[in-house]
Amino acid sequence: MENKNHSFGQAPIGKLLLQQALPAAVGILVLSIYGIVDTIFVGRFVSSLGIATVTVVLPISFLIASIGMSIGVGGASIISRAFGDADDERAYHTFGNQIGMTLTLALFFVAIGYVFSEEILKLFGGKGDVLEPAKDYFNIILIGIPFMAWAMMCNNVIRAEGYPKVAMYTLIVPAVFNIILDPILIVWFDMGLEGAAWATTISYMASAGYSLWFFIFGKSSMKMSIGRIKPNLKITNEIASLGAVTFARQGTVSVLAIVLNNELFKYGGEMGLSMYGVISRVMMFANFPVLGITQGFVPIAGYNHGAKLQNRVHATIRLALRSSTLVAFMIFILILIFTGPLVSVFTADQNLIRASIPAMRKSFLATPLLAFSLIGSAYFQAVGKAKPALLLALSKQGIFLIPLVIIMPAFFGLEGIWYSFPLADTGAAIISYFYLKKETKAL
Repeated sequence: MENKNHSFGQAPIGKLLLQQALPAAVGILVLSIYGIVDTIFVGRFVSSLGIATVTVVLPISFLIASIGMSIGVGGASIISRAFGDADDERAYHTFGNQIGMTLTLALFFVAIGYVFSEEILKLFGGKGDVLEPAKDYFNIILIGIPFMAWAMMCNNVIRAEGYPKVAMYTLIVPAVFNIILDPILIVWFDMGLEGAAWATTISYMASAGYSLWFFIFGKSSMKMSIGRIKPNLKITNEIASLGAVTFARQGTVSVLAIVLNNELFKYGGEMGLSMYGVISRVMMFANFPVLGITQGFVPIAGYNHGAKLQNRVHATIRLALRSSTLVAFMIFILILIFTGPLVSVFTADQNLIRASIPAMRKSFLATPLLAFSLIGSAYFQAVGKAKPALLLALSKQGIFLIPLVIIMPAFFGLEGIWYSFPLADTGAAIISYFYLKKETKAL
């Protein structure tokens, strides 16, 4: 079948960005709602300790599953540029190599997770009363991780082919399954945290099944064969170098989770972990429009770079930055106004509500600057420039946030952790601004 993305080099940029960003944003929104609903059910029908348990486990599972996302993003960059350069066979071979890499690496790291589960959980802050429920939750979640990795890889490939709505459905399917299964397993069958874990695992399987159906029976132009799965060293190296940006970002997020969860436990105990559990869910939800614009931006920039249409690349950068900054500012205002109701959705624990409201407001102070760091890293990844993409991807968590989370609490206690987030967002935005300014002048 003929791929749909040739319009990337011809249609108006605004129309293209809307077509790509809107489904991506909706998919992330629904996925975020699932995360919020999951936390609501755990917080209200299990305990606030349940929120702390999920807060410890999720960064570990996302780190393993991000292997699929990394391979997906790295391969999608090659696929977009290959289609732009009319080299369809290279695109097909890239997809075959992505399949082999994703399944092999995901299964390997899941095995590591099972063997060293207790040590890993303790490293990520699973201490005190949190450890035992975290072990039960983690062992179930690990079953679904290879399916999640596959779905995350496919999501990026599908978007690179020019099917943003199908990519959206790969995010909506697991969210819908989870929202349906949470009340059934957690409440009706009274399975508690184990019910939440099984709901999540089954939802990952559903997403993987849907994406596989699209490639076999849907409109995908991708051709799967054993010959294309056989590793091509040049392609796998390029996938790895570009995907390393995403994996390094998620790896840094996981290192941050280790530092953050331990600092939260040190200065705030189980309550500190629960507070961040609520704040992180709202962060995931609040950032969905900017993340949607970023994901929509990538295949357009990659295709036009491959087709050597640099004026269109420049126009795409400008429009993505302006629209995402405006949206981020609107989100910031809404969070400041509705902080109390947002926190109250997750828990009826009045102590947790009172503590979380000011902490959330402090954590979101630099939200309007988020667009620069996201678009900056995404652009260099889209055009195949791994080194600046890696630097910008690591700037927020690696260069700023991890050191701040270690240093600030020593002077300001738990308050220092919340102020670390806007300081890190500001530093990352400044670095991205200068990199993008230099690049747009060159274009």
